[in-house]
Amino acid sequence: MHPTDPAPPTTVSPIAAPARWWRKWWRSLSPTRQDRFAALAPLAAVLMFLAAIVAAFWYLRAEEAEREQEALRRDVEYAQQRVRLRLLERQEQLMRIARDLSNQELEKSEFVSRAETLISQYPELQAITWIDERRRIRASHAAPTLASSELRIAGEVLKAGDTADTYGLARDLQQPVYAQPAATAGDITPLLQLQVPLNNQGKFSGVVLGEYSIDSLLRYGTPTEVLARYAVTLLDSKNQVLAGTPLGPRNPATQLLPWSPRANEYEVPVSPVGNGLVLRAQAYRTSLGVVGSGLFWLVGTLSAMTAWMLIATWRHTRRRMQAQQALVAETNFRRAMENSILTGMRALDMEGRITYVNAAFCQMTGWSEAELVGLKAPFPYWPDSDHEALHAKLRDELSGKTIVGGFQVRVRRKSGTLFDARLYVSPLIDAHGHQTGWMTSMTDITEPNRVREQLSASHERFTIVLESLDASVSVAPLGSEELLFANKLYRQWFGSQTGGHLQLVAQAGVVPVAGSTSTGVDDEDGLMGLPTDTLTSARTENAEIYLPDLGKWLEVRSRYLNWVDGRLAQMVIATDITPRRQAEEQASRQAERAQSVSRLITMGEMASSVAHELNQPLTAINNYCSGMVSRIQSGQLTEEALLTALQKTAHQAQRAGQIIQRIRAFVKKSEPNRALADVHSMVTEAVELADIELRRHHVRLTLYIAARLPPVMADTILIEQVLVNLMKNGAEAIQHANRPTAGRSVELRVVPKTIEEREVVEFSVLDTGKGLAPEVLERLFEAFFSTKQEGMGMGLNLCRSIVESHHGRMQAENIYNGSDVTGCRFSFWLPLAKPADDTTNSVANAHTPRTIA
Repeated sequence: MHPTDPAPPTTVSPIAAPARWWRKWWRSLSPTRQDRFAALAPLAAVLMFLAAIVAAFWYLRAEEAEREQEALRRDVEYAQQRVRLRLLERQEQLMRIARDLSNQELEKSEFVSRAETLISQYPELQAITWIDERRRIRASHAAPTLASSELRIAGEVLKAGDTADTYGLARDLQQPVYAQPAATAGDITPLLQLQVPLNNQGKFSGVVLGEYSIDSLLRYGTPTEVLARYAVTLLDSKNQVLAGTPLGPRNPATQLLPWSPRANEYEVPVSPVGNGLVLRAQAYRTSLGVVGSGLFWLVGTLSAMTAWMLIATWRHTRRRMQAQQALVAETNFRRAMENSILTGMRALDMEGRITYVNAAFCQMTGWSEAELVGLKAPFPYWPDSDHEALHAKLRDELSGKTIVGGFQVRVRRKSGTLFDARLYVSPLIDAHGHQTGWMTSMTDITEPNRVREQLSASHERFTIVLESLDASVSVAPLGSEELLFANKLYRQWFGSQTGGHLQLVAQAGVVPVAGSTSTGVDDEDGLMGLPTDTLTSARTENAEIYLPDLGKWLEVRSRYLNWVDGRLAQMVIATDITPRRQAEEQASRQAERAQSVSRLITMGEMASSVAHELNQPLTAINNYCSGMVSRIQSGQLTEEALLTALQKTAHQAQRAGQIIQRIRAFVKKSEPNRALADVHSMVTEAVELADIELRRHHVRLTLYIAARLPPVMADTILIEQVLVNLMKNGAEAIQHANRPTAGRSVELRVVPKTIEEREVVEFSVLDTGKGLAPEVLERLFEAFFSTKQEGMGMGLNLCRSIVESHHGRMQAENIYNGSDVTGCRFSFWLPLAKPADDTTNSVANAHTPRTIA
């Protein structure tokens, strides 16, 4: 700052200003008023303490109520999801029956049989009825528990009422409709109805009526743990109880406080029924509240005791301070020695309190007489690290155990520096011959000890470093079983013998062996088997070994050195690398497990399509067998026709078996097994696996494979997994983009290329979806990043890991038509198993592209 510049404003802390004002105001009060305010301070502290206790209890109670309400909400929503899933499962089963009736694949007897099976299997289903387009009941089956007045007789016409209204609504909407008709009798609980319309070639042909017991739906649909914690009921749109028993109102006479909260409750509509069916849960009262809790009274009692103790402590402190002031005022000691002595002198009384120090002692330590007189151990000139030892020596002094030659201690100056001193202690006798304390003389001996300390410190540093290492260090002379040095970790592992050192050397194979191969005649001593160069300058040998006795993996390093006595010795350093080896093995197992799980997830998503694929050969087998049975019974089956039918049946069975074998080979867990793999066969297998998913999304596949592709070193199952995942992702992208039929295509190209001066085979999958956003492209291959709501974000990450484990690379890019994105291209390449010749790189004789619908 320039001398002429104004001084910067002084910054005042927001706390310092009120503090100064408080001190000024306190000093302006008279001593009487100060005493009065001081007397009120403990009372104010007690009141603040009690207020804090009450606030804490109120906060804990509010937090407990909030947690209970949140737990209730989660449990009710969980129960609603369970009931919803149960309704959707029954709805799906009724829709299957409706589909079979619409396709005229189900006769009346079969309908009754299937209805009986469903009703006996699911207790909430009470009746299933088939009603035609004229509202006439074609067939019906009801549970034995259904009341006789609610039974539906075949041949009857549906009467006017809620059921007939719902019938008309299902006919108009052409979709399943839920309804809850009014009860026909006072003691009969109304049933929940589901009417699924029948559609025969675009014409309405009736409905399938399913009737549910609301009580059974609550009993079997709601989780037992929810029923155990809450009073669960099902209500209609008018808030009338349909099932379950609600909690009754509390008796005000039993409540300790008039403002006690009512029971926690939460309700949510049950979809797909809607507001016509509401699930409500009321929490049972499990606690006695704050006031009724024993903890409240315990804390209250302890608070009262604490307040009493605070006041008693305050009174005791005042009396103690008054006594201490009186003692200090009356303490007076006459000096016994002159301050002209050059040796530092210190006098202690019989209790170990300093009663006198001369000028030389104050000059040595840096503390004044006023700062030292009256102090007891620990004294300020004692180093912090020597308190225990100096306490022991002080006890010896006070007990009369003096050393004639004195003893050495370290003394700390007020500036923080240390110096060595020798103390001589003798009894202090007064004029009457009575001992009144101890006299100590102190001499500075720092300089004589300086050289000796440097030598000992050097050895101490060396020992501390080696003892604190997390590796075993041992030194032994060559040709001897003597152990020259072993640190703490070596002694823990192998004891104090040389056996552990020799075992590490032998198992790691780092000992030069006589007669070993050398690069020259003069490089090795033929008698000793050791290099002729200086061993201590040789490089360190490393090896990783496993010791069964310790159960550890060790990294062993060895080198030669000249010991202090001139002998040639070998130093062995063994580091525990067991956690690292275990982490590597665990990472390998996790990667393998993640790949297997990814294949299972892919096949889980394709499960419905695989079932459809297997249904075709199985249906054909059933038709052939039924035809042969009917023709044999009628006597119209010739031997030639029988042989033909059996051949077709065997062909269909073989086809179904091939589908299952392909799926099993894809999803089974196996160790990565890289071998020479034919690219054409590998791609064909992947296309056959992905074809099911492509046809399910109505996507056609264009396949282009170059001719005479050389083999690659790959695990065929893992590469097939990558191809299936990419083609399936392309089909899902097209489905999400809602492309028209002409624009729903996925192209798979497999061609040889030269990338980064390496001969590779490139696999590329092109789709006609909406492409990828720039922010998605940046994080596309990150773990747990997914653009799908149900995705885990592991598919593309695992695909990239598989490709990179084969020394390949994967990338993704958008396809543009001008400035418009017309699709996305995923590609990866694998290096060839061996250098390919010029004919391999040619794509002139490529296969003709084939299209799979």
